[in-house]
Amino acid sequence: MMLNNSDWYDLARETNWTPTYVEEADLFPREISDPYDIPVTEWEKFDEPYKVTYRDYVRTQREKDVGAYSIKSALDRVSFYKSADPGWKALLQLHFGAIPFVEYGSVSAFARMTRFGRGPGMRNMASFGTLDEIRHTQIQMFFGYEFLSVDRAFDWAHKAPNTDNWVVISERHTFDDVEHTRDAVSAAIMTNFSFEQGFTNLQFIALSADAKRNGDHSFSAMLQTVQSDEARHAQIGEPLLEIMIENGKLAEAQRLVDISFWRVWKQFSALSGVGMDYYTPLAKREHSLKEFVEEFVCQQFSRNLKALGLDKPWYWDEHFLPDIETYHHAQHLGMYLYRKTGWWNPVAGVGPAEREWLEKKYPGWNETFGEVWDVITESILSGQLDKTEPSVLPMICNMSGLELSGVPGKKWNVKSHFVDLDGRRYHFGSAVDKWIFELEPSRYRSHKSLVDRFVSGVIPQGDDAVYEYMGMAPEERGRCAEDFAWAEAFRNRKVA
Repeated sequence: MMLNNSDWYDLARETNWTPTYVEEADLFPREISDPYDIPVTEWEKFDEPYKVTYRDYVRTQREKDVGAYSIKSALDRVSFYKSADPGWKALLQLHFGAIPFVEYGSVSAFARMTRFGRGPGMRNMASFGTLDEIRHTQIQMFFGYEFLSVDRAFDWAHKAPNTDNWVVISERHTFDDVEHTRDAVSAAIMTNFSFEQGFTNLQFIALSADAKRNGDHSFSAMLQTVQSDEARHAQIGEPLLEIMIENGKLAEAQRLVDISFWRVWKQFSALSGVGMDYYTPLAKREHSLKEFVEEFVCQQFSRNLKALGLDKPWYWDEHFLPDIETYHHAQHLGMYLYRKTGWWNPVAGVGPAEREWLEKKYPGWNETFGEVWDVITESILSGQLDKTEPSVLPMICNMSGLELSGVPGKKWNVKSHFVDLDGRRYHFGSAVDKWIFELEPSRYRSHKSLVDRFVSGVIPQGDDAVYEYMGMAPEERGRCAEDFAWAEAFRNRKVA
């Protein structure tokens, strides 16, 4: 007779034991396993929301793969790509260069949770998470590489992590901090709760909906099959937070969430925000980044925080909510102006109709960011294309690794945030980035942004030195995907 899973599941996963060959402290080193000194009997109370057996896991994952790969096989992806809108091409190029290596990095993050987690339930869920991330890496690289025959940008699906491109440096710094340089408990809370439960819906559910409306059904199916896994192992963080809070570690738990939420937000704002509000063709665009964030983060994630007994991060009202309105607009400007430093070909996304949409979704856009685009447009129309490419590198935040930015035009609000430490000045894009640095200066002080490396002489002088350092051959450097044709719509009219 076949037993029900509930008849044997708890017994099968009770895998804690008293070691006899080594000391328990050697088997589970405090600094890697549990620096919070919570008794193992408490960690053993970890109760995973999803009760998954290996047999069921394999069957489900096989069905997911069959569905995603079948859709891909049935569609002529290369023909679709060749005829796709330039903005959608830019979105795909950026996504496949930026995402697979983060997925691959998560493999080792979950593996460490599996090895050093004190609770059997945590280890069980993390082991499935390890397999998930391997699958996510493989499927995204496979789907991206299909376009390699027509666009060299997709080589960055594999190449990116082996370079020091400034975007890669930024991602690496964030996710090394969140996933790879902390103990198993902290990494799980920061990764599985703040990162996955907080933000992956933006990249995989919201973007999947945009892809489907744009006719990119295989990309949509791929994103959905990835998110179905994220939704499962994103739940690892909640039981850990409950255990920490029950054992008097509320302050420590809150700080982990506050740090990781901000760090991951910056990455998703730049990646998802630009893709949704500028690269997605206007006719296929349903919601703005702001609207998606309000639904998935401001409502759903904040409810989860409250249910656990946690507060919203201390900077929520003063810094996060205003950031939703502005940050990705500034980063898009930087990505377009410094387009040669990226592997993708960006679009401006600021034609007359797009500007009307942006002003509707972000009231005041025209008198702030729009004024900068007015100047860029005028330079293009007058044939002064050299004025659309800055001659010097930008200032980079020593925490996010992204450009220091603010709100231009009539709401100019740039502020200086810096820390002087041992003869070096560290610059930050916000008071929150500065706060994170000052919590643990020893964790962050040795890291150098691309600009730091240039100033200190790590990158040699020369016209192409920065590109060579970033591993970018001339044909790999981004260019305006529309060859500036978008500006022609303003030739006989005012740009604002």
